[in-house]
Amino acid sequence: MRVVILGSGRGSNAEAILLAQQAGKLGHAHVVKILSDQIGAGILALGSRFGVPTEYIDPAPFRTKLEGVGEDRFIAAVHSAQADLVVLAGFMRVIKPKFLAAFSGKIINLHPSLLPNFPGLDGIGQALRSGVKVTGCTVHGVSAEVDGGPIIDQAKVEIALDETFDSLANKIHAAEHALLPAVIARLSRRAS
Repeated sequence: MRVVILGSGRGSNAEAILLAQQAGKLGHAHVVKILSDQIGAGILALGSRFGVPTEYIDPAPFRTKLEGVGEDRFIAAVHSAQADLVVLAGFMRVIKPKFLAAFSGKIINLHPSLLPNFPGLDGIGQALRSGVKVTGCTVHGVSAEVDGGPIIDQAKVEIALDETFDSLANKIHAAEHALLPAVIARLSRRAS
């Protein structure tokens, strides 16, 4: 299974996937490319460390969504990598119908809450402010509805009485780093 990762930030979840691959724990999946919409994103630096090609793709003309010529550029890059699975790992743009149609049923996303609770931006902060005792992270299929696709798997994280945003974020990130590679490995075994 050929995997392309899309990300916008430092790439901690992409790194977890690549470490799992390096350790032989990614099943029949193999990361073939990393793409970012941010020219200086830390995720792009992972390529040289792990021997994976990386590329900045100009997302213009929009700031928060992938649409128009920027969307066309991303579609072309993913097609050229012959991706079987597109993993959104901290990709901070709303995916639009043309991209969804190009890779129908092949796009997964990681979200820092137990969906359907706390979708959208700041899932960690939303959970902390709500007073819930348990939150976590979700890997789901991507649909036109933001964080609304079918849930593939989840990992729970308890919220302590004295929890801070940073301490909760660290716990959720640790859960994400285990969950996302495990889901990719499982999907790769089903596909082969």
